[in-house]
Amino acid sequence: MSATGVRSATAAERDRVVSTISLAFVRDPVTRWVWPDAHTYLSHYTEFANAFGGKAFEHDSAYHVDDLSGAALWLPPGVAADEAPLVSLLYATVEPARQEAVFSLLQQMGSFHPHESHWYLALIGVDPAKQGRGHGGALLRHVLERVDREGHVAYLESTNPANVSLYQRHGFAVVGTIQVDDAPPMFPMIRRGFA
Repeated sequence: MSATGVRSATAAERDRVVSTISLAFVRDPVTRWVWPDAHTYLSHYTEFANAFGGKAFEHDSAYHVDDLSGAALWLPPGVAADEAPLVSLLYATVEPARQEAVFSLLQQMGSFHPHESHWYLALIGVDPAKQGRGHGGALLRHVLERVDREGHVAYLESTNPANVSLYQRHGFAVVGTIQVDDAPPMFPMIRRGFA
């Protein structure tokens, strides 16, 4: 594991950051359940990432590791995903037979969000060719230090069970399971801080 520097993403780096996240989610169980067709996934995931977590760029809460091989989009307290384009995208790109389940999944996700002021980790990912080098942990630590200083809660949904232990090592606890129809399970996780 090498030392990894983390810094805020600039507007000029937005496309590269979103591309890294898109690449990181190419084998994600829930994401590929939503878009099982490779062409559809590759054609639309960056638009999804921008709608779901893109407000991080407006709030100086988008981060990447030094070589842009890992990135995280955090939504600070009071900031939510860009709902209208997100809903339009899902209606336009998700198979009609799966749409009701996808929107039910989103509704369940919303029901687990903490009611108190919190930081939401909308998306985090590392280029699969560069995983296992500590980039994910560095991205988490960078923002969680601020979250703790400010006395906030942090929240995320793990869409891949393989990542749950990483989040647990950084103080997150599973608070339930989100699952609809034949979708893979998601794990809402909360971190109340160590400040």
